[in-house]
Amino acid sequence: MTVSQGTRQGSIGIGELARRTGISVRTIRFYCDEGVLETARNSVGHRVFDSDTAVRRLAVVRRLRGLGLGLGAITQVLAGERTVTEAVAAERGAVDAELAALARRRTALLAVEDPGRGYRTVLAFWARMLEPLPPPLFGAFAEMDVPNPADDWETGRVLAFGELAATIADPGVGAVISRQLWRTDPDEIRHPGALLIGLAEACQDVGGLLLANEPPRPGPELDRFVAAHASGRGVRDTPGFRRRLLSGAVDSDPRVQRYWRLTGEITGTVTSGGAQHWLARALAESSC
Repeated sequence: MTVSQGTRQGSIGIGELARRTGISVRTIRFYCDEGVLETARNSVGHRVFDSDTAVRRLAVVRRLRGLGLGLGAITQVLAGERTVTEAVAAERGAVDAELAALARRRTALLAVEDPGRGYRTVLAFWARMLEPLPPPLFGAFAEMDVPNPADDWETGRVLAFGELAATIADPGVGAVISRQLWRTDPDEIRHPGALLIGLAEACQDVGGLLLANEPPRPGPELDRFVAAHASGRGVRDTPGFRRRLLSGAVDSDPRVQRYWRLTGEITGTVTSGGAQHWLARALAESSC
């Protein structure tokens, strides 16, 4: 747009706009080029702005930039394509993701810096997961499935342990591992302690099969696994119940796989998570 006679009433030049808003001339030019700020040109080609509109618009831009919004989101807000609430909610979601990533990184750094502290963090995670388990059985589980750092660990194991600790710092990991443990309908479990004891026994039975690289298949190990879940809920082992156990299975969730892969890499042994994955695959085979 061109203003034919000098600077029209109520319009100001870019220098005056910069003075009133405290935003540099260079930045204002950039906003103009990006379509954030409307501008016109006078008869000699200089940029001119409606003073009130430009000052208000730049105040909004400055505040949105202060909240961390990018120019794309700001342009959408100014154009009415998105509400401020929507734009800010999206930015808050991005910040939450960044904070979660930083929390995981911090957990990993602390676990490598102080492996004893990392061990206590992992142990507390499992204490919450296995709360109904009697202390002696929890101790047996921890000895098998919670890597306990030693002074003679090589660097690779220490770093893998840091990665393991960071994995459980992801809020979603507790939910998927709990789902792997309790399977379907956890609210229907009447005897969680007995269920966990039965699962521990079934996983021990599978350990030798995993070491021998035996493929998942129906058998007494699977029957004991299903029986543990059935008795824990006070129901019978039926084809329908077996299908329910497969409903919403998370054994192949990358986060679950990563956690148990790291545990096995650190301990060098068969993990209960690996055993449960084998049993879940055997259950799927039996339900075909």
